[in-house]
Amino acid sequence: MTLTRRHLLQALPAALAGSAAVPALYAQPAPSEAGTLIIGTTTEPSLLTSALTTAGPTQLVSGKLFDGLLAYAEDGTPRPELATSWNVSADGLTITFKLRDGVKWHDGQPFSSADVAYSVLEIWKKLHARGRAIFANVEAVLTPDAQTAVLRLSKPAPYILNALSAVESQVLPRHLYAGTDVLANPRNNAPVGTGPFKFGAWSRGRDITLVRNDAYWGGRAQLERIIVLLKPDAQALASSLEAGDIHLTEDLSPADVKRLADNPAIAVSVSDSPFVLTNAYIEFNQDRPALRNPLLRQAIAHAVDRDFLVRNVWHGYAQAADSPIPRSLPAFYAPDPTLPKFDLQRAEALLDQAGLPRDAQGVRLTLNADPYTAPAAVQTARYLRANLARLGIQLNVRGQDTAQFINRIYTQRDFDLLIYIANPGPDPVIGLQRFFWSKNFQPGVPFSNGAHYDNPDVDRLLEQAQVETDAARRKALYTQFQQLVAQDRVTQTLAWVSRSLVARRSLTGFINSADGIRGNFLRARLAA
Repeated sequence: MTLTRRHLLQALPAALAGSAAVPALYAQPAPSEAGTLIIGTTTEPSLLTSALTTAGPTQLVSGKLFDGLLAYAEDGTPRPELATSWNVSADGLTITFKLRDGVKWHDGQPFSSADVAYSVLEIWKKLHARGRAIFANVEAVLTPDAQTAVLRLSKPAPYILNALSAVESQVLPRHLYAGTDVLANPRNNAPVGTGPFKFGAWSRGRDITLVRNDAYWGGRAQLERIIVLLKPDAQALASSLEAGDIHLTEDLSPADVKRLADNPAIAVSVSDSPFVLTNAYIEFNQDRPALRNPLLRQAIAHAVDRDFLVRNVWHGYAQAADSPIPRSLPAFYAPDPTLPKFDLQRAEALLDQAGLPRDAQGVRLTLNADPYTAPAAVQTARYLRANLARLGIQLNVRGQDTAQFINRIYTQRDFDLLIYIANPGPDPVIGLQRFFWSKNFQPGVPFSNGAHYDNPDVDRLLEQAQVETDAARRKALYTQFQQLVAQDRVTQTLAWVSRSLVARRSLTGFINSADGIRGNFLRARLAA
């Protein structure tokens, strides 16, 4: 299944009109006591609160525990959730949300506008890798009553209405977080949300259990509980799915996805929606003197055969990338006419020009590569190691779990180059800017500007595009941005990767929003 969406900037009047004509999001079919759903994952989350991270393993769990101000249909249309209506002023500087009455946190305390104000100003603007850009123009949040939150902006930011889902901008309970060390708050690992499921237990290294919230404002979920089962071996995960021991996963290798597509008991869903499509990147640490040399980065770019990776690592579930903005965002995409072709001979010449001769053992230099835990990222690192060895670059590929990866890259900054997979949409401000904006270099904030990339001209273009409301002028700014980052090649996009969900056919109704597997699963049911 390929999902599409409507770009809100091109349909802004409909968004500004609010939700008066939007149908109820949670019209409930007849309830069914369908038991326990088991989701398999290869990667254990580092925490369970996606207000503080963009990591997929966290979002997988957290999206079922929390609600967003808005939800989004599979085509990207905004729908009411914690906010029942919204209105944007004519000048774009005020966004008013009317909040749903009677919503309670899982501990029984009432949800209110105070929770929204706290989350916007103290969490999203300060501690979230994407939120730091999305909400940069928010100066204040007014709370005239418990059911009204008013965002006051210094400059227009229409993309905010694309970024208010439960996994993107998660409202946290002020009464449990205010006055605490947010990053060390124990509720990050035992969350209290407002969603259709409640936190049950986390057995480290084994599983996470969520239980149904029978008091959910949107009606009772059909599943009694959800277990997220950790299986670090992707092949073992595939075997468990075939055997019926798990019902759903997104963590299979592309080769297993392709193989299981022929199994009549299994359904494969493939999406390149801007909400879920990801970019596969190489990122070079600019705090390492050797990697500041553009000739070295250019040489490594010539050592990558993107078409080979699409065929042999992603098995066709991706496209070779020629820009950090994918074609699935046509309002912003511009191809890179200078994209380096796969050419090891040219790479050799560039390394010589860079002043990196081979030593007596034929080695020019040694680098450490840290791939994210996804199987395709690890395979890409191994492929790169083999090609760079032919050029005299010894690449040590280091493995680690998610928590170790985040600590090494974003806190300790102990890496040369990293390979990771991240979502660039549904708008460049929301998904992409975090990797290229120098003001988003924030040690300790995961999946931000890990390269410590700092180009004032890129910053200027990004900041102008943030507030530009004319579609043509905004595209022109992003075209210039793509040209500049192509010259620097500090962050190199290898592929645009589709999201593949693999499920037992006994599971239905689990995709009810643009968040896919990270959605709330209110309507999910299992056949007897």
